[in-house]
Amino acid sequence: MSRTALSVFRLNGQFLAVSEELARPAGLTAAWWQVLGAVLREPLSVAGIARAMGITRQSVQRIADLLAAKGLAEYVPNPAHRRAKLLRPTEAGRAAIARIGPGHAAQAAQLAEALGEDGFAETVRVLERLSAVLDTLPTPLDSAAP
Repeated sequence: MSRTALSVFRLNGQFLAVSEELARPAGLTAAWWQVLGAVLREPLSVAGIARAMGITRQSVQRIADLLAAKGLAEYVPNPAHRRAKLLRPTEAGRAAIARIGPGHAAQAAQLAEALGEDGFAETVRVLERLSAVLDTLPTPLDSAAP
């Protein structure tokens, strides 16, 4: 478990560094890209983005407010909940994400070449499976309770 956690922590740092480099030319940060990316297909509430991305609601709220202030996203009414508005990207937000595409594709191609197509696909499957299993397990504090 420790080796896995340490490897994932290192991998997270590596992905954040690459994401910052890819996002910078589009005028975004990795965190802004993450939140905008969560709402590209459909508007979501701040809590929904936090659940989907595995980050705190408070972090998402701060970033969502910044994105809205910069005209990259906007809040729209939520038919399911009057107070929890939905966040969606504006055209400017979609354009910023689109500017990341070429660099992102080049980085993905490099990874696929280094790992091989099958190796890359297997890596994704294993990481998705690990995440899904962790979602089903009790937290360490829950399992330590008497």
